[in-house]
Amino acid sequence: MKLKKIAVLLVLAGAAAPVFATNGYFAHGYGMKAKGMGGAATAVTGDTFGGANNPATMVWAGNRMDVGVDLFMPKRSASRQGNPGAAGDGSVESDSNEFLVPEFGYNKMLNSNMSAGVTVYGNGGMNTDFPATGSAGPNNLLLGSGRLGVDLMQLIIAPTLSYKLNANHSVGISPLFGFQRFKVDGLSAFTPLSSSSGDVTNKGDDDSTGWGVRIGWFGKLSDTVSLGAAYSSRMRMSAFDQYKGLFAEGGDFDIPENYNFGIAVKATPSTTVAFDIQQINYADVKSIANPVANSLRGLGATYALGTANGSGFAWRDMTVFKLGVEHEYSKNLVVRAGYNYGKSPVRGGTIDDVTFNIIAPAVVEHHLTLGATLTLADKSELTVSYMHAFSNSVTGPSATSLLGQGGNETLKMKQDSIGIAYGIKY
Repeated sequence: MKLKKIAVLLVLAGAAAPVFATNGYFAHGYGMKAKGMGGAATAVTGDTFGGANNPATMVWAGNRMDVGVDLFMPKRSASRQGNPGAAGDGSVESDSNEFLVPEFGYNKMLNSNMSAGVTVYGNGGMNTDFPATGSAGPNNLLLGSGRLGVDLMQLIIAPTLSYKLNANHSVGISPLFGFQRFKVDGLSAFTPLSSSSGDVTNKGDDDSTGWGVRIGWFGKLSDTVSLGAAYSSRMRMSAFDQYKGLFAEGGDFDIPENYNFGIAVKATPSTTVAFDIQQINYADVKSIANPVANSLRGLGATYALGTANGSGFAWRDMTVFKLGVEHEYSKNLVVRAGYNYGKSPVRGGTIDDVTFNIIAPAVVEHHLTLGATLTLADKSELTVSYMHAFSNSVTGPSATSLLGQGGNETLKMKQDSIGIAYGIKY
């Protein structure tokens, strides 16, 4: 019991570590086993991350605890070319490239048909740290002074109740309790465009809390085929008051509604193939989805930064496809591989797409994953996973043309992560 308490405290202290996730700002998977299978987990049982994937699967996991950590290594760069004023031209790479991302799950069988547990996870986030650049003084790439960077951290705690309806079907529910922390530096060029110019940039850390709910269903259609489905509501978060002049709707930054469907097929007695489709509705959150150039067009106070129509990141909704294979190589060793694809929510091509995303270049699309679980002599488990997100870039005209600058901007990103987790059954 002491070990469990220590693990919970460590994860609660660290799970909000800054990261830049891979499907927009969502992680490619939750739980080290899922991460090794491209994130496919909706119709798969066997660990305690149902609160993040599908609450209905927890009752099949039995009494167990999982704790792990990922070393996440994104490489981000941004550039502008063709700026007639030259002060905004340049190319920069983020100096922050390594992050530890913990995970934790616990499940307890209340009886043979019901379990109660908790999943604690970092939903994702954004972190960049770009040096000043340009030939006319210490300007950064968004024409402000000094370094340019953003730090968004998210922690979600998902207590989970899961119930078997019969021998083959289960349902589950996870109330979602969220915590966010945000800061941004280097946006001084945009303060004259804000409804609250003193609450745009360089305000230090600000916190936000909120809630939502995830529900799920899991069913075994036969000895070889399982299905799953889960839905997560939009998480209504309190406003970032210190940045009410930056984010639309007075500092609002809700976590978007998302849902997923999955199938798992036992192709052979030793091999399972899983496939998930996940939909993330970024476009429902104005601070994420409003066009980049809204506040730069000179359309008056109703389009100022921080208002309902103020500039956002112009992110589109995202559909993610996750394919994973799991093979029982021996009684004590399971190996995994996976592929994850989702078209970047940052599309480029128009003046309304790219500029603000310099601080949040979520442009990777293709991911390959590997993983393995080794069962130890005491029946506990060690699981490892690896993910590589291939380099991708997005180019579009700069919204700074509306400030008398201009040119084209290119965002580029690639990622690697390697993780390890310990699971214990009791």
